[in-house]
Amino acid sequence: MASSESTEVKFVPEEDNFLQRHVAFFDRNKDGIVYPSETYQVRFSIFSILTLLSSGHDETRTGFRAIGCGYLLSAFASLFINMGLSSKTRPGKGFSLSFPIEVKNIHLAKHGSDSGVYDKDGRFVESKFEEIFAKHSHTHPNALTGKELQELLDSNKEANDRKGAIAAYTEWKILHYLCKDKNGLLHKDTVRAVYDGSLFEKLEKQTASKKHP
Repeated sequence: MASSESTEVKFVPEEDNFLQRHVAFFDRNKDGIVYPSETYQVRFSIFSILTLLSSGHDETRTGFRAIGCGYLLSAFASLFINMGLSSKTRPGKGFSLSFPIEVKNIHLAKHGSDSGVYDKDGRFVESKFEEIFAKHSHTHPNALTGKELQELLDSNKEANDRKGAIAAYTEWKILHYLCKDKNGLLHKDTVRAVYDGSLFEKLEKQTASKKHP
């Protein structure tokens, strides 16, 4: 496809593919690929650190920075995610130092020791989602405490799956850090919004409103 045409084509995640929708937030130009430059272009994204210091006070925030993460957390997330997922989403393609992630293939990067809420194709499994709270929300029926979240992580941990366990730990701990309420509770509706990607848009709007009231 000619480059003049490719600029007009916008990637649209499948409506019922929650994993694609989750990752598509970080695809800021909607070309179906998430680069570190999109991820942490003074932003908070699934992968960027390269332009962390590129803008001044009125810089545009996207990715992890857009949803309220600090510079260090955004930088860590950018490196951790992009370097870990890039090659898995690009089967048959060579190594790339730009660490691109292809959104349409994000299901190929699913790790072990997870909750099973995404199936093998990236679609949402309602029963697995409900199971999280049925099994682990002992204190509040629709929320998880920090201790209960750790219980969830421990129960999902698979034998000889250190990488998957680390990935799951990192994802859930960042979520808890960003989204817990004043009592340290991570609410059910918040977790669901993470799975379908709508939480990122909400956090981006909240962060923007705080900066420009």
